This record gives sequence, C-alpha cells and structure tokens, in this order.
Amino acid sequence: MDVGRDPRTIGITSTIPVEVVFAAGLAPVDLNNLFMTHGRRRSLVAAAEAAGFPLNFCAWIKGIYGACKHYSIQRVIGVVQGDCSNTHLLFEILEEEGVEVVPFEYPPGRDASRLKASIERLASTLGTDLASAEASRLQMQPLREKLETLDSMTWREGRVTGRENHLWLVNSSDMRGDRYRYETELDLFLAEAAGRPANHAPLRLGFLGIPPIVDDIYEALEQRGAQVVFNEFQRQFSMPGAHRCIVEQYLTYTYPYRTALRLADIKEETAKRKIDGHVHYVQSFCYRQLQHRAVKKAAGVPVLALEFDRPGRLDGRSITRIEAFIELLEARRLRAVKRGQEGS
Repeated sequence: MDVGRDPRTIGITSTIPVEVVFAAGLAPVDLNNLFMTHGRRRSLVAAAEAAGFPLNFCAWIKGIYGACKHYSIQRVIGVVQGDCSNTHLLFEILEEEGVEVVPFEYPPGRDASRLKASIERLASTLGTDLASAEASRLQMQPLREKLETLDSMTWREGRVTGRENHLWLVNSSDMRGDRYRYETELDLFLAEAAGRPANHAPLRLGFLGIPPIVDDIYEALEQRGAQVVFNEFQRQFSMPGAHRCIVEQYLTYTYPYRTALRLADIKEETAKRKIDGHVHYVQSFCYRQLQHRAVKKAAGVPVLALEFDRPGRLDGRSITRIEAFIELLEARRLRAVKRGQEGS
C-alpha cells in the first residue's frame, strides 16, 4: 500500500477497534509501526525536535509525529483516553497543522456501556455502524486464531523465534493496512515455520512492556542462550481468546486499563509458559515506568528493567546487564535442578 497516496489511509496512534476501520472501507496504518519500519528512524525524531518537540520528551511520540508528516497522513484516529497523556499534545499539534484527528476513548473502569458508545461514535464518524464492525470482527476471527497458532508455535513448539513472534503480533494492530494480504503472508509463514525443527533454549523469557524502540534486543538474548516465549503487549494487540462481541473483545484488552488487569495476564502466562525471567522494557520519559515496581512484585520470577530513549542498537551497559541477568537465571535454574535431584 502506498501510504502517502492512498485516499483510504487513516493513521492510528495506538491499538483501536480496527474492525470499525475495515468495515468503513478504510486502510488503517499504525504510526508506531510506520515509524519503526522507516529506514532512517532517527531522522523522524529529529524532524519532530526541529518542529519544537523538546529533547526530554518521549521519542515514540516524536517518531509518530515525524512519520505522520513524512508520509503526509491527513487523518488520524487518536486514543484520547487509555493511552499516554503525551498524545493529547500531539493531537493538538497535528490539528493545528491541518491533520484531522478522530478521537477514540477506552473508558476508565472498563465500563461496557461506555465502551460500546465509544465504538459506536467511532463507527458513525467513519461512516459505518456497530453491526458492520461486528460482521468485520467475525470475518477476522480466523485470522486472529492463526495468530494464536503462531504464538503457540513460539512457546509450545519452539519453531517461531521471539523476534518473529514480536513482528507478526505487533503488526496485528493494523494488519499492515490490508488484512487479506496480511493473512495470506501469515499463512505462508506458518507453513514454512511448521517444517522447522523444534528449538527449545535452556532459558525461557518473557518480554514485558511496550514494543522496543531498539533493534537488537531479541538477538542479544537468543545469542546468550535465552528464548523469548512471551511478548506481552504484542500478544494483546492480536486480541487472543474467544469473545462474544466486539465490546467484550476490547474490554479484555489489557493495555488501556488499570495495571491489575495487566498483572493478572502476566502471572497467568508466566506460569503457563514456564518462564524463568522477564525483560521489562520501559521507554524514557514514559509514565509506564511507574508500573515497574508492581510488575516486578507480581511476576513471580526475576525481572530486568531496560530503559531506552532513541531508536538504535543496544549500548554496552545494557548488554552487560543482560549478560548478568542471564547468568542469574542460569544459576537459579541449576540450583532448582540440584534441589530436585536431592529430593528424588
């Protein structure tokens, strides 16, 4: 899809009920993904700073702005409740510069009636209705089930790497603007991955927090004998599980609501996937850093927090911390094996 020229293009700043967008005959483009797939990501951040964004401001917001301007996106759905508060300023700036911002909100307290009303308003604004969005959701359910298969092939079978899992699931926020093409490409990938030998690393890791702004975290972990078998938010973007309706589907989505819902999901998946430890990615100048204490307490396994600001690659200090964390997990695993031998 030619993002800048396609009149169907509508940007999104966070995961929203994408079924509404497809029902309206539009092509959703996640500006986060557009930023991360740009060949010169730092230039998009620099463009935002040249436009007046401060240096000590979230690089994701600056990257979203830079991508929006670079690709001439003229219409954006902005999450005004249930996402970062910095996006409010972003929307004001975009509107001042002639971009149409369509608001969407996830209600506090996960109120079903308010969420339904919010989805209905979005549908009306885009020229469709709730019934059409629900029909779109049902059409997309087989695709979402295939994404669950991909996730299972990651943590159960070891045939899909943590990075591959990340890339496919993070793109489920917008289906790359074309859900039919995305599903066809996914079918091909699943068929190829099914023919791979199983690969189970000694250490099983979870990746918590927002998707990383740096390139090589997954490779750094895998090169040191660890395997990422759980990508927390990326999995949430894919809307796993069975749901009775579109409202229920977006009520169970953990990202926009209180931390308790997120922590329950982390605890459940940590036990189910037999995870040895978690890497918790936190973005500089992001309010979600405050959630680390609760995440660390609830996870039940060691958690390493890694903080980054701008796009790029891991620095030496972060690599050293990763190596020390993996050594810690290896020592814990060996102690557990020894205790098991002594008890038998």
